Amino acid sequence: MAIETVNSTEEFKALVEEVKSQEGYRDPIAFGIARVDRGQKNADKVLQANYALINWNENFGSAAVFIKALKEARCEIDCSGTEFVATINDAFVKNAMAAFAPYIGEAIGEAHKNVQVIKALASMEDVAKNFRITFLFEEAAPKSVEAVYLKLYALSQSKAGLRTLNLDGAFGILSNVAWVGNTPYELEYLRENEIEMKLNGTFPTIDSVDKFPRFLQHIIPADNTRILEASKVRMGAQLAAGTTVMPGASYINFNAGTLGPVMVEGRISSSAIVGSGSDVGGGASILGVLSGTDGNPISIGENTLLGANSTCGIPLGDACIIDGGVAIFAGTKVKISEAQLAKINEANPEANLEAQETYRADALQGLNGLHFRQNSTTGEFVVNRSTREVKLNADLH
Repeated sequence: MAIETVNSTEEFKALVEEVKSQEGYRDPIAFGIARVDRGQKNADKVLQANYALINWNENFGSAAVFIKALKEARCEIDCSGTEFVATINDAFVKNAMAAFAPYIGEAIGEAHKNVQVIKALASMEDVAKNFRITFLFEEAAPKSVEAVYLKLYALSQSKAGLRTLNLDGAFGILSNVAWVGNTPYELEYLRENEIEMKLNGTFPTIDSVDKFPRFLQHIIPADNTRILEASKVRMGAQLAAGTTVMPGASYINFNAGTLGPVMVEGRISSSAIVGSGSDVGGGASILGVLSGTDGNPISIGENTLLGANSTCGIPLGDACIIDGGVAIFAGTKVKISEAQLAKINEANPEANLEAQETYRADALQGLNGLHFRQNSTTGEFVVNRSTREVKLNADLH
């Protein structure tokens, strides 16, 4: 069977409602069609999934059309699990084109991007070789490479918030591959063909070996966002407009990023989030959940400064400063004078800190206006009320 050509928007809506009324149908929370890169040695192994478009809690009519098109292309659909992935074929594309017929002439622009995807596929031959469709029905741990990439896209395109998606097991699902530009190579393939490839001059120039690609291999950033070295941002990172990532010691891991214009010259580890107007100084490091924070994700507030080569191991509020070279961890002992304590309590009335000789740094986590310093004579860590306003250079962002 095949979907008959739909002649009007009313017929399209009726088709969608018919599909949705069928037993077992569920609207997916996310879906998309990806071009996959397969292993050079093992063609059944998917190394990477490139999504031209992802849908996240949106475009449910298109999802219904795609499920109908798969069924009519003799693909068995299962909406009962957390995710479903299938290889599409020419019959699927023809069915989707027939369903989208009323919109084919309008398919350029924001309104009908799923139609634009199908139109592009219709001009290609043998789509069954390289294209897969993915549906996520629940927010659960991913089970496939395609599902992992769909979630990484959702993060990097800001369709899902940082630290909101379940990525448990992602490292076990993705293969460690050699990246040559945007092409992943199986390491086993390279080892088996190393001699011949080197002798005939076809051995590739490898950019990196990793499970994750680089952010810029998949994502077009906002016009006023700058990434001066592509290797510094991993796929799955989220960069708000106005973020500048300098070369050198900077790095932004997956499921981490910025919420506004931020200067990044240091490391933002996995799960760490930096607020608008903040500055992560040269060589500064924000610990992630994989690097010693005991599963306590770190958020940095707005207009906060991490000095060069400092280390931040606790969440910070707005307008905080950690001096250059100072390392603050949850258990770091700090001193606050009585006069400074009164000013800190005034800036943070909900805290109501009681006077004591020393504090664990994590007793101050999330507070605003803190300035962490080290006494150059005694070596003691001291916290004062910050009096400096941290402002980024607007011309740079």
